[in-house]
Amino acid sequence: MRRTLLAATLATLSVNLFAEEIGSVSTKFKWMGPNDKIVVEAFQDEGVPGVVCYLSRAKTGGVSGAIGVAEDTSDASIECTQIGPVQLPDDVRSGKRDGEEVFKKRTSLVFKSLQVVRFYDAPRNALVYLSYSDRVIEGSPKNSVSAVAIQPWTTKAAAAPSPAKQ
Repeated sequence: MRRTLLAATLATLSVNLFAEEIGSVSTKFKWMGPNDKIVVEAFQDEGVPGVVCYLSRAKTGGVSGAIGVAEDTSDASIECTQIGPVQLPDDVRSGKRDGEEVFKKRTSLVFKSLQVVRFYDAPRNALVYLSYSDRVIEGSPKNSVSAVAIQPWTTKAAAAPSPAKQ
């Protein structure tokens, strides 16, 4: 039992838990504490360098949000893109049918989290990212998906435009 718990804890620690906040917009005014908002964050897939994902998610404000005890809604959206050369590791190419967790963020004090899992679509040479919210007892069917078609990457410098002829 202890080994299983330890293994689960170590597996969670290897998942990307941090995202860089790109920006946010307020969606609901709160008299006390911060407003409810939509936050846009970016994180790189640690297992596949050259891919970045942008995640928008609801963040609850107010006093409970300010002290970290509010439960955020399950609303989230994801978009991933190739930003550099991609060399798929063998463990990604072999792919798990149930996906590999690449990002996890707590969205309530204890029981709820927002997760992103990666799948590899071999016939189309694409990575598919699924964001969803789960809870210890009951998850939410709200989800979002993004696909990255892996393309050859070149680093040629762009040719300078030629001056206009008169």
